[in-house]
Amino acid sequence: MSNNVTDLGKGSIPKLIFKLATPAIVAQLVNVLYNIVDRIFIGRMQGGDIAMAGVGVAFPITLIVAAFAALVGMGGAPLAAIKMGEKDNDGAEKIMSNSFSTLVLLAILLTVVFLIFKEPLLWAFGASEATIGYAMDYLSIYLIGTIFVLMALGMNPFINTQGFAKIGMMTVSIGAAMNIILDPILIFGLDMGVKGAATATVISQAVSAMWVLRFLLGKKTILRIRKKYLKIDFRIMGRVMGLGVAPFIMQATESLVLITLNTKLQMYGGDLAVGAMTIMSSIMQIIMLPTMGVTQGSQPIMSYNYGAKQIDRVKKTFKLTVLITLGYTATMCTALMIMPEMFVRIFNSDPKLIEITVWSIRIYFVGITIFGIQVACQNTLLALGQAKISLFLALLRKVILLIPLIYILPTFIEDKLFAVLLAQPIADITAVLTTAICFMVFYKKNLSNIESKSINTNGKESLNTN
Repeated sequence: MSNNVTDLGKGSIPKLIFKLATPAIVAQLVNVLYNIVDRIFIGRMQGGDIAMAGVGVAFPITLIVAAFAALVGMGGAPLAAIKMGEKDNDGAEKIMSNSFSTLVLLAILLTVVFLIFKEPLLWAFGASEATIGYAMDYLSIYLIGTIFVLMALGMNPFINTQGFAKIGMMTVSIGAAMNIILDPILIFGLDMGVKGAATATVISQAVSAMWVLRFLLGKKTILRIRKKYLKIDFRIMGRVMGLGVAPFIMQATESLVLITLNTKLQMYGGDLAVGAMTIMSSIMQIIMLPTMGVTQGSQPIMSYNYGAKQIDRVKKTFKLTVLITLGYTATMCTALMIMPEMFVRIFNSDPKLIEITVWSIRIYFVGITIFGIQVACQNTLLALGQAKISLFLALLRKVILLIPLIYILPTFIEDKLFAVLLAQPIADITAVLTTAICFMVFYKKNLSNIESKSINTNGKESLNTN
């Protein structure tokens, strides 16, 4: 085994999580910059509040593109890790190579569809006469780089799942550094405005995609993209997408939620309220992406040991993951409640936008305090290949609870803007409690049974040996 890869079946669990999660957390923190740096610079433009609202209207489409990367990458990587735990690297390479081909096909389809229908979609997503121009400018360029987004986001999980956490971190870091350098040059130096922000993103994602493919086609990786496995096997991809549908829905419904919020906020608060939501969605990324870094670090450990029937190691990894993610979300939520203006001023200094955003934050983010439980439980189920439960929990928070509440609450509460924002904490708290209960049922029923069978089998083998 290469010196750069970690043996996931041995050693201290805390040390393994630290070794794998630290690069993943760094990568996600960098990814926060990657995703919000455009909005930081756009907010500093002349008329930045309206420009930011325009980019916010386009943001749901960028989330949909990322969701398709998660469909394949987050579905295929845990299955490949389980195959590795079963000592079937050939099967793992089939999964990875099929996933690569599927991402290429999806990139072509998404680029064509969104380029054709982008304007009517943007109007439907909450654009106004003031913001449609900015939204069109940003999205027209961003969509050209769809292939790079899918390659970078969709194939990087296959690097992390092999234990090459530092290489996976570099994928994000290289692109983010490029984006941070290019943004001020293109937006202000060349006076390209939002077009410059989109161009910087496309170039940065292209560099990240080349880094990923260079590694997965090279000699240092354990699993390689193989030409003989590039032809799509629909049985393999059926399993990949069956597992990946949960993270897909998590991201795609995030887009649906933003669309619903933007249209209702436009109705009750105008462009200023949409701009506030653009800032709050950026803050949400600051909270959520590092927790995803922790779960990305723990996922290969749980998947590998689940495949190897080392259930005690799975349990220890899960418990530590919950402690870390819950501690982080509780800390961040406390900081937001105490000093919301500090976070808002990162993006814009307009007094009216600051006022409405600070007020909104104290309503919108209340439920995030305990959200680390949801992240840890849901990603653990995903790591263990539990597609059906993960799918239900992904649907619960946003589709079953949040979106209906956005429509229902304003009919009962006089302050319509307050009612729309209140839907988020109600959905968050309800979803966390439900997820915890579902996970406890699965945890006791399935993992305990597998552990008992493993103990009995080992005991019989010992007796037979004697």
